[in-house]
Amino acid sequence: MYLGVIVEVANSADLYDKPLHPYTQALLSAAPIPDPAIERKRKRIILTGDVPSPDKARVGCYFYDRCSKRMDKCARSIPRLKTADDGHQVACFLYHDPE
Repeated sequence: MYLGVIVEVANSADLYDKPLHPYTQALLSAAPIPDPAIERKRKRIILTGDVPSPDKARVGCYFYDRCSKRMDKCARSIPRLKTADDGHQVACFLYHDPE
């Protein structure tokens, strides 16, 4: 959930093994791993930009301002939850059919 909007729904195993939404990927990259060898090698996703005000209406994707994978259509439309894999839903145009 980002700014009160659900961006990804999956069972826990799928979510940890293959996070799809860029926000979920960033969240999971911030969680420490107790194995120092793995922790040293993994890449963290550092979000840039300011968190938008949650009380203002949005025209486009709520995560647009901080997303490194944003596209033009993300600024114009809010992506809806769609099934990307078996039961794994994501609200991101990266996984929607091309328009």
